[in-house]
Amino acid sequence: MGTIMGDDDFDFLPLRVTNVGANGKRSYDREGKRKLIEACPEPGVSVASMAIRAQVNTNQLWHWIKLHKAERQVHGVMDGAAEVASTAFVSVVEVCDVHAQDQPAQPPLLEPPAVATPQLARLSARLPNGTTVELQCAGGDAALVAAMVKALGAR
Repeated sequence: MGTIMGDDDFDFLPLRVTNVGANGKRSYDREGKRKLIEACPEPGVSVASMAIRAQVNTNQLWHWIKLHKAERQVHGVMDGAAEVASTAFVSVVEVCDVHAQDQPAQPPLLEPPAVATPQLARLSARLPNGTTVELQCAGGDAALVAAMVKALGAR
């Protein structure tokens, strides 16, 4: 990529239709579709002219390009050196443990008490921009999990 493409580079056009559903929806050859999407950002290439050559709607091709970029961003693949992954911001929520305030302070122990390993739970949420937020917590972290779900739901 990065070079001006000639007519020989578009030998996969028009896209080959692999299936037409009962509702008229067409499915296209995956490899040809990938080549079409990857050819569009090349210098001197017009998305509208590529759509005409591929015999697909220009809006459909723009939609495929957008999905392709989002998928590459999720998987950490960059389209170029100038492209920078968008930074995701998540609200910071302070969680106070109400049970800890009710109990009197205990003197420090010389040896930690024998405690069974707590069961860990994992909460994973994918944000609309493709960023995944993961939270690992123990059984007593219900307030933290509730605050995280509330913060993510507010977006």
